[in-house]
Amino acid sequence: MSVQATEAVTSAGMYQPPNAATGSDSDKEMFLNLMVAQLRYQDPMNPADSGEFLAQNAQFTALEKMQDVADQTAALLSTQISFGAAGMVGKNVTYQNADGTTGSGLVGSVTYDANGPMLVVGDKTVSLSQVQSISATASTAPATTAPTAG
Repeated sequence: MSVQATEAVTSAGMYQPPNAATGSDSDKEMFLNLMVAQLRYQDPMNPADSGEFLAQNAQFTALEKMQDVADQTAALLSTQISFGAAGMVGKNVTYQNADGTTGSGLVGSVTYDANGPMLVVGDKTVSLSQVQSISATASTAPATTAPTAG
């Protein structure tokens, strides 16, 4: 199972597909273009303070690193949600249908698509946001008792 680091998870627990163009790359390019333009068109008799440029660069680098941490946290969360969905296989779930009625059944498998993990309950596909409750299944194996030492 592979999870892209650029995926995000919405507050409803659903995946949000990654954007084709990331804003971080365009922001970085815009920042660098502005800095080059400032240097190119500065007054030669009154040059800009190099310390100011270094401070701006340091702030931008810190912001970029914070964005990287946020992206990695989102990837970790999406992976955790995927593993949580896989752990629901073999459990009974109660879920809410689109029309407001409730249904229930045994989770037979989990599929993964652009919307994230989807539980397969009987012949229905149920998203994690529809699940209302989860319960363990009743054991179908006959109960056995351990022999007692005499």
